[in-house]
Amino acid sequence: MIASRRFSLLATSIAAALILSACQPATEDNESTEAVTPPVTDITDTPDDANTDDGLTADADAADESQMTDILRDYTRSMTRMHDEMMIGMGYNDPDTAFAKAMLGHHRGAIEMAKIQLKYGTDEAMRQLAQDVIDAQQIEMDILNKWLASHPDAAKPKPTTEAMQQAYARSMDVLHGDMVLGIADPQPDMAFTRGMLPHHIGAVDMAKVQLQYGTDEEMRALAQSIINTQQGEIQLMQNWIAALESSNADDSQATVNTEATDDEKTDETSQAE
Repeated sequence: MIASRRFSLLATSIAAALILSACQPATEDNESTEAVTPPVTDITDTPDDANTDDGLTADADAADESQMTDILRDYTRSMTRMHDEMMIGMGYNDPDTAFAKAMLGHHRGAIEMAKIQLKYGTDEAMRQLAQDVIDAQQIEMDILNKWLASHPDAAKPKPTTEAMQQAYARSMDVLHGDMVLGIADPQPDMAFTRGMLPHHIGAVDMAKVQLQYGTDEEMRALAQSIINTQQGEIQLMQNWIAALESSNADDSQATVNTEATDDEKTDETSQAE
């Protein structure tokens, strides 16, 4: 199941790369929501390298990455690592441990995305947001790692395990589909913002799943904190995107008006002659 979802993610990322190279729309991911992978109980099983699949997948990755821009390649690799780690966490039996492990991978992905923005982005507001993400989510990662060290997974599924896993699977399908479209934007600051926006929305959705199924008070408190913090940043990014799109629309209209005026002047000159 993990391999199937990873292949779907990579296929969609390839489509995103082709948006830039061929100006074609990305293929819609029609994969239906399925139950997640069987539980994994070793919390140290974290994929540090995305290129651990068989030779066929590795060859496909290398061929497809050659079509990507540097920034899209960086984002795609980051998303693949995040996806793999989150899939492991979502397979845990205990809802609290599943949340902690999956959110750890999610936060790691956010920090990697923020570092990519600091590498390529130029907009001061979005660069500041990227630094804020790094600072805040590193603290939360320390909390998650400390908690996980003393909270191994349950040996057997609990009554709410299956429902919890399905809820996480649904949120991941939406998260990755929207992120792939976002990071394909050719403008670096917009790629970061349009990619981080669904990433934050996904974090809020995950936190809500934790509040529905989790019972550990520390993890429930962290989930509520994530909701409170990231909803504010979601609003910030939505406003930034709206302002930039409005400014671009105004510039386009001004260009159209200027060209129309120039055409009128040319017509008047021709008539005078």
